[in-house]
Amino acid sequence: MPTDTLPTVRIYLAGPLFTVQERVMNRVLAAKLTDALPGVEVLLPQDFKHDDRYNDARAFGYIFQGCIDGIDKCDIVVAWLDGPDSDSGTSFEVGYAYAKGTPVIGVRTDFRHNQERGVNVMLSRACAAFVYRPSFDEDVEGLARSIAQAIRKVTKQKKSPVAASRTQNRS
Repeated sequence: MPTDTLPTVRIYLAGPLFTVQERVMNRVLAAKLTDALPGVEVLLPQDFKHDDRYNDARAFGYIFQGCIDGIDKCDIVVAWLDGPDSDSGTSFEVGYAYAKGTPVIGVRTDFRHNQERGVNVMLSRACAAFVYRPSFDEDVEGLARSIAQAIRKVTKQKKSPVAASRTQNRS
């Protein structure tokens, strides 16, 4: 396990969160990332609070705004891009982060192929780095280490002015 730490970095973990399997895997990966990158904070959209009284458009508004706010607060986005076609919400989050200048690390464990790097070319090209580890080895710790390596590389290559100002303005 690496002992080097990054300055406080907030990672937004974008990915589908509709099934128990997806939610559990998000949580497991978040824990493994914090092990691989001591000092980072991982934001999980499934943990964003919303008003449970509503099961209509108001609830969706809370979820949407929570995700936007989460990306606005983060320094880097890690995006699960598995499936025959990547999750539409995750795809939006990648595009939003890219437009803001927030680096995106694309992650694909699905061995099925699609356009470029196994995903739609618009997603592939929006990623500052891409981690492809086919699911055959089922090694979540190895996946987290690969993502951590990509995060280190991206944060060393370019510290965007937006991320720098966010880091300075945190209190």
